[in-house]
Parts: sequence; C-alpha cells; structure tokens
Amino acid sequence: MTNEFLAFAPISAAPAVDPARALLDEMMARVGVDGLAAALGDAGLLAQVDQHAAAVRDALHHAGREVDADGLAAYAKSIAAAAERMGRPVPQPGHAYISGSAWLAAEWHLMRLVAVCMIAESAGLL
Repeated sequence: MTNEFLAFAPISAAPAVDPARALLDEMMARVGVDGLAAALGDAGLLAQVDQHAAAVRDALHHAGREVDADGLAAYAKSIAAAAERMGRPVPQPGHAYISGSAWLAAEWHLMRLVAVCMIAESAGLL
C-alpha cells in the first residue's frame, strides 16, 4: 500500500534533518536500545548507567555545553571517535550486548554512550 500523493510532495515539504538528533538516533540504534533494555532489567546495571549519566552531565557543564541535543551529540561523537581510534568501534545496530551481565562488563565508552542515550530519551530528544 502506497500513498500516491507522497510521490508528488515538493522536496521543500520534507522535514529538515537535525544532525545532532540524527547522531543521537544512531547511537540509540547502536547501543542505547539494547543497553537501556538490559538496564531496566538489572538494578545494578541501571545504577551504573545512572552514574555514567551524572558524569556526562558534569562533563557537559564543565565544558560550558548545554545538556541538549547539540551537547549530547558532540559528547557522543567524541566518545565514539576516541573508541574508534583505540580499535574499539561502537557496534553496528543489532550487534550490541543483550544480557545484563554482558553490559555489566562492558567497556567504559559503551556505558557512556548508553548514558547519553538515557539522558536524550528522558529529555524527549529522541
């Protein structure tokens, strides 16, 4: 089933893509969904994600950045780039850990990115 009118919609009617929100969406797909689902099922993991979220907020505050889509995206981009340089790339969507025990042993950068996703989700940025 298709919408015949959609094919003729002017390009200017297409919504503008916000690069910051697009990056946050990507991080949510790569680690946020699986990490947050695991955290919701494990109180200890949720506590760790909360601690990482507090550290993210502090880092943004000390950098003079807002805890908004732009600030969170810039932070996530720097974490992902550093991880890539160290040979520890962020997993592609559908390839992150699933179990709470695996997330409890996850590397620091993955936990930070899950925390960014948690902040973004709770702020209604996704």
